[in-house]
Amino acid sequence: MTFSVTILGSSSALPTSKRFPSAHVLNVHERLFLIDCGEGTQIQLRRFKLPINRINHIFLTHSHGDHVLGIFGLISTFNLLGRKADLHVYGVTDFEDIFYKNIDYFTDQMSFKVIYHVVDPFKVEQIYTDRHVVVSTLPLRHRVPAVGYLFREAPKPLNIRKELIAKYNLSLSEIVEIKNGSDYITPKGEVIPNSEFTYIASLPRSYAYCSDTLYSERLVGLVKNVDLLYHEATFLHSHLKLARLTGHSTAKQAATVAFKAGVGKLIIGHFSSRYKNEKDLLKEAEEIFPLTEIVNDGNTFSVEPKSTY
Repeated sequence: MTFSVTILGSSSALPTSKRFPSAHVLNVHERLFLIDCGEGTQIQLRRFKLPINRINHIFLTHSHGDHVLGIFGLISTFNLLGRKADLHVYGVTDFEDIFYKNIDYFTDQMSFKVIYHVVDPFKVEQIYTDRHVVVSTLPLRHRVPAVGYLFREAPKPLNIRKELIAKYNLSLSEIVEIKNGSDYITPKGEVIPNSEFTYIASLPRSYAYCSDTLYSERLVGLVKNVDLLYHEATFLHSHLKLARLTGHSTAKQAATVAFKAGVGKLIIGHFSSRYKNEKDLLKEAEEIFPLTEIVNDGNTFSVEPKSTY
């Protein structure tokens, strides 16, 4: 089953000729989730041939323009295309009023419903779940209220050992109960632990998106052991004072989060346009956490179990 992320935009405040502002698309079993929506997101969706009609949920980290200015054009395009399905948008309180006012101003006679879900940027809470994925918030430390997101595959049903079905002549109802976690009780009253009957074919995969944040020890704990971590790396560590002033992280700090959290792989982006060679940022991060890659617009990263990296 597909679990991958495509980078639509990897620049920070200023777009460049090579990099659009922040936006990622997460593909979970062929359902698309948009994370941040910087200017030009809909152009990138078309450029990289991603079906926008599959986007029903958009997760915004905070109200700065390089993360949200693309959403109004995208919603207008949805409307022009005659969209009917509800669109769910998740974001902080201070953006809700601006969000609805812009939609009302720029879009007439909406063909679909837009529902804004307010998230608390200071709490860790589950905000969305379906049979494929569970989404939780990750509090960030920025100049304005900001939140990251953790996407985990929903736990998969237990597999039952076929040889034991025959050995104990299990009925269909007994098989269902065991797959749901129950122990098995033989006709003689012997209790056989569920763990002897079942096994997990593969562990749920996970992706964490952490953009626009100061270094955070709390965040280290929240992204512990995730398979793929995206962490902003706006500056080199030689510009640490500027990073602190603007509420951002350095490549070294992003790598330190990855190292302390024991993640499977780190990808870094949201680069300041002051750097003409992003490989310097990569080199700085790799010195702390070797399993690091820089992101470029159009890159797709498969989210794999941590042990495979």
